[in-house]
Amino acid sequence: MTELSKIRNFSIIAHIDHGKSTLADRLIQRTGGLTEREMQQQVLDNMDIERERGITIKAQTVRLEWKGCTLNLMDTPGHVDFAYEVSRSLAACEGALLVVDAAQGVEAQTLANVYQSIEHDHEIVPVINKIDLPAADTDKVKAEIEDIIGLDASNAVLTSAKSGIGIEEVLDAIVDRIPPPTGDRDAPLKAMLVDSWYDPYLGVVILVRVMEGTLKKGQQIKFMQAGTTHLVDRVGCFRPKLTQLEELGAGEIGFITAQIKEVAQTAVGDTITDARKPADKALPGFKEVQSVVFCGLFPVDANDFEKLRDSIGKLRLNDASFTFEMETSAALGFGFRCGFLGLLHLEIIQERLTREYDLDLITTAPSVVYHIELTHGAGHVELHNPADMPEPNKVETIAEPWIKAVIYVPDEYLGPILKLCQDRRGIQQNLTYVAGRAQVTYELPLNEVVFDFYDRLKSITRGYASFDYEQIGYREGDLVKMNILVNNEPVDALSMIVHRSQAEARGRHMCERLKDLIPRHMFKVPIQAAIGGKVIARETIAALRKDVTAKCYGGDITRKRKLLEKQKEGKKRMREYGNVSIPQEAFIAALRMGDDS
Repeated sequence: MTELSKIRNFSIIAHIDHGKSTLADRLIQRTGGLTEREMQQQVLDNMDIERERGITIKAQTVRLEWKGCTLNLMDTPGHVDFAYEVSRSLAACEGALLVVDAAQGVEAQTLANVYQSIEHDHEIVPVINKIDLPAADTDKVKAEIEDIIGLDASNAVLTSAKSGIGIEEVLDAIVDRIPPPTGDRDAPLKAMLVDSWYDPYLGVVILVRVMEGTLKKGQQIKFMQAGTTHLVDRVGCFRPKLTQLEELGAGEIGFITAQIKEVAQTAVGDTITDARKPADKALPGFKEVQSVVFCGLFPVDANDFEKLRDSIGKLRLNDASFTFEMETSAALGFGFRCGFLGLLHLEIIQERLTREYDLDLITTAPSVVYHIELTHGAGHVELHNPADMPEPNKVETIAEPWIKAVIYVPDEYLGPILKLCQDRRGIQQNLTYVAGRAQVTYELPLNEVVFDFYDRLKSITRGYASFDYEQIGYREGDLVKMNILVNNEPVDALSMIVHRSQAEARGRHMCERLKDLIPRHMFKVPIQAAIGGKVIARETIAALRKDVTAKCYGGDITRKRKLLEKQKEGKKRMREYGNVSIPQEAFIAALRMGDDS
């Protein structure tokens, strides 16, 4: 067991693409964690998606040795969807490296996580990365760190993780400036569950930070929030290879396994204590993870339903924040209604299902959770699926979730950003300028953001804007359910909840899309967008028709008219009995393109 004064626990905070994973690679390499031959890029990112996109999805930990000290590095996700996991990872550390790109400067995600880190009373070491780039401007970045965040950047460490410049200085700064942990090793056991994942050989592997006491192999432990007890069968750490240890003492970070079969039993932020000598109260800060965005997942081929069920079950083993339940749709058949932490989470799950399990999926338009108060005091319901919306006469009020968004953008793009936020029913809260960049704070309804807000933001600012948000609760709004009717039949998969002021524009847009996508039939097909019984937009697909008057040469006009009337009657009858087949491709395209309003 390492003595407390020789331990340093730290995490790395950075915006996407500022070099966090590359810096972690260099630290591992310099401290001899892996040999040159075993080294690969982004060692701590296990998934292909993490490597390709350059993002971190799961928290990872690695134990390094430097100048007689044990350094525990927590590699945390940076994206807002995983903000709760980040808060638990930060609570397990005493300090943080703030990595800022010398060419890009401070961005939104960096800020959000730095403020969390300051709340946990961390010692923050600024690290300016990529100093070898031609566009690097270290003095400007130092000024930004001081002006925007309020940290003293005069002793910031200058590095280039890619070239290996300044890595030893970073390690020295960790040892010299980050304080050692505190904790009594003789007190009753208190350990925080930081993260967990499923291993096919070991069962659930749990990442823990021991706050008080010691955690040993063969110990009977209890999860205080879940109320379950388990027997520890393996204790260890990652260097980055899995290394077994006899015990973990207060202040140390490592992993345990206890023959747990499902990740859902191990809630992030739970407190682990000794079952025989339990601690009197749990560690603060625990909360249940709630799904924020919902959408339906359906297999393109109905025969793949069983395969989709198995695949979703396997993914759930590894990701307890992802929820699902079965649903059926008249248009799309059997599928699942799934809940996600946010849009990135949705995208990752969808991509993993497509890639790892070889499935072709249709995703319905993402929606958020609405709170509906029913009339005559009949209680309230939570609505996840627009198709389940009660009748309008039974609804008293509808409340939707709102977020507070902070957008960082070079000031030449400020105009289009303000217009985008206004179009999405945003309420401006603040606008400040720092070093040639604008920081805009807006309150926005979440359902306006889940569609395509992020893509639009990136395209109108050529990728320069950065965006971070937090939820601020529910507010009542004038919201209505919009149905899409094809040949007077509602298509449940295309129904959505929209604000009344934008229903017409969105309805017209959807009808135009479907007109291009649905093939022509032998009869006229009306496509309508309707709110209740009121049609707000309509397009008509013309019928395929034969020229019945072709055989008439000259003669009286009444003869031609008679033939056309006869044809018209036939078409009318056909329309009553004919049904419109909407091809799968049209659904996929309509749902995808319904995103860009």
